[in-house]
Amino acid sequence: MVKYKLISEIDVAASADFLWPLLSSKEIPKLAKKLLPNKYEKVEVLEGDGGLGTVVYVVHPPEFASTEALKLPLEDNVRAPALYVFGDSLVDSGNNNYLQTLAKVNYTPYGVDFRNGPTGRFNNGKTVVDFIASWLGLPYVPAYLGLSEKQKRNTKTGINYASGAAGILKESGTVTIGDNLSLEEQVNYFTKTVKIDLPKIFKTRQKISQYLSKSIFVISIGSNDYINNYLQPALYNSSKIYNPQQYADHLVSNLKKHLMSIYKSGARKFVVFELGPVGCTPAFVFSATPKPTTPCVESMNSVVKIFNSGVTKMTKELTATLKGSTFIYADVFKKSHQENLHPNRYGFSGGNIPCCAVGVSTLCLPNQTPCANRNAHLYWDAFHPVQRVNYEIANGCFKGSTTCFPINIRQLAYL
Repeated sequence: MVKYKLISEIDVAASADFLWPLLSSKEIPKLAKKLLPNKYEKVEVLEGDGGLGTVVYVVHPPEFASTEALKLPLEDNVRAPALYVFGDSLVDSGNNNYLQTLAKVNYTPYGVDFRNGPTGRFNNGKTVVDFIASWLGLPYVPAYLGLSEKQKRNTKTGINYASGAAGILKESGTVTIGDNLSLEEQVNYFTKTVKIDLPKIFKTRQKISQYLSKSIFVISIGSNDYINNYLQPALYNSSKIYNPQQYADHLVSNLKKHLMSIYKSGARKFVVFELGPVGCTPAFVFSATPKPTTPCVESMNSVVKIFNSGVTKMTKELTATLKGSTFIYADVFKKSHQENLHPNRYGFSGGNIPCCAVGVSTLCLPNQTPCANRNAHLYWDAFHPVQRVNYEIANGCFKGSTTCFPINIRQLAYL
């Protein structure tokens, strides 16, 4: 029996500001069913607050859904066999729940717009990789530490090794926060997956190689090497040892080494995220002394931009030198910086004010009611963006032409 999935992608000539309140209205599902009875049997908002990334469950009448032109086999919607994730809190899906660390968010109001509630994701809903997984036709990527040994031997749609507060360097994020899975540890766990778990799923090494070469590997890490290392001179001595260029080179060199290790294990398709404007985060803006005369602490942003330039150059070099590989880089700095400088222009009337009540840890205070309109804010807590921002980044990188270069993820998947 062949399963079918009805897929609709609609471009609407209306502003996002106009659509958000409509989608979040409880009357809209009723109205859609009433006005278009032949096309909608049931319309229900499953997840989200009506903003970008809201999941709407639509049931079409049999006569509508059976139109041959609209029926697509589910298998045809899968553009990659798996998605593997390495990174920090921006893409962590719950690994830190199993570590001794202050960087743990398995409580409300985190996950207020996520179907399963608090899961260890550091925002109100989905992360960038949650959106990417869905658009690849894959389930949300499970956290490695949350899987049993049996589950690890049966998981073939990808694994998330990312860990909140983790950095490219082992020491980053460890002095005052606690344990994390550094990039080296994450890569070691992936190596274990390839050597021990995947052979239980695929019978030959050739099939494993083919599977890995078609899978997509997302790397989003480096912020904590600045936030919880270089920019904390009272806790770390890295800024005393390296000037900004030397430190960026040091980070890029280590990142390159780990990417090559992932490649040697069989990966061929890489998406490497550059860093956003950390100097615009509420944690730094509101604690800066003296207070910046601009919306962001630009001295911090200038340091991060040096690293980003190094990543751009490195991904081009790796594509040219590693046979059969394709590295794309995601420039998330430029648009995010503009949104922080001119929030109202982009529909963020709440600006950089955190959506939740923040404690000294810069994370949301437990069990507090967050802001009502999450889509109006750039930040969920003092460091992490709201789901809407994650959607925009993921959407731009997946099918746009101004975020990921030299191609987008959709094009990467079809290579």
